Amino acid sequence: MTIRVVVVDDSGFFRRRIVEILSADVGIEVVATAANGLEAIDAVKKHKPDVVTMDIEMPVMDGISAVKRIMVEAPLPILMFSTITTEGAQATLDALDAGAADFLPKRFSEMAGDEDSAKMLLRRRVRTLARGRPPSPVGTRPDAQGSASTTDRAAATRPHPPLRLAPASATPMRSLRAVLIGTSTGGPVALQEVLKVLPANFPLPVILVQHMPASFTPAFAERLNILCQIGVSEAKSGDVLRPGHALLAPGGVQLLLGGGSQVRVELKDSPPGTIYKPSVDITFHSAVTALRSQVLAIILTGMGADGREGVRSLKEQGAHVWAQDAASCVVYGMPAAVVDAGLADRVLPLSEMGPALVKAFIH
Repeated sequence: MTIRVVVVDDSGFFRRRIVEILSADVGIEVVATAANGLEAIDAVKKHKPDVVTMDIEMPVMDGISAVKRIMVEAPLPILMFSTITTEGAQATLDALDAGAADFLPKRFSEMAGDEDSAKMLLRRRVRTLARGRPPSPVGTRPDAQGSASTTDRAAATRPHPPLRLAPASATPMRSLRAVLIGTSTGGPVALQEVLKVLPANFPLPVILVQHMPASFTPAFAERLNILCQIGVSEAKSGDVLRPGHALLAPGGVQLLLGGGSQVRVELKDSPPGTIYKPSVDITFHSAVTALRSQVLAIILTGMGADGREGVRSLKEQGAHVWAQDAASCVVYGMPAAVVDAGLADRVLPLSEMGPALVKAFIH
């Protein structure tokens, strides 16, 4: 089935470029373009696309305002184009909070190593979002008015192997030393929802690995720190894991865990050929030596399979593993890779993940 797309940007040159790239895929049809947010809302009503690509800064109505309206009136996956700057990071996080599903940098050189790869990435991202779950209207988000609906047309019709849970870990929950969370597409909003539930006296340190550019992670860590009762900061080399504090892996490098009784963070450049910077697999693999079985590893929404092999290594040591369920994911890729491999002890809706952490560790 052809994927129908509306392209929104105030630059005629950029609109034409995106239309050309998407139209090169025979499975994608650009059904309309718009030069501002108001035109975008009209185009969505008229053409009922599967995906919208949206600029942030536009005249008449900006992209964030348009996202808010669309997500109330006709929710669908929206891919934002962002400038990779501090200001662009704040605006992009606002757009994700408003309901956008994902983002890409406007400069193709920042999207991938070469232009052909960037074009393939854009087409693949549009295809993935079209296959994903239809987002809930903003008013039904769990942090807005109670729990969001778990109805998921895409997940209901998409074939998945039968749920195969791993044997329960023999390691007592009370002996765990850290919670590790990996995520990608949809992760910024998912992490906010999970972490906002944790009280200031949460007894374990938390490590967060979110696929995100280097210019975005400082702003995201600051936002989480403001929203959450636990402390949140961007990780630095030498940071010691401490209870009630979350460390966010910086973009562009890899976060490794090491040490003995005091587990510390080490930041390193990525090995050649590494796709994800930071990578969930690399961080989780490092935790095998540093923490062994004394870990709860959680995989949230995201495309691809980053995290599966790191989880496998932790699971072989006896660690606990939780995964987000298909119905509450923006993209059921990373959790599906873990669940389908039979590595998850529990599969939970996003709205239950935070409360489950509180129940497990607050006595």
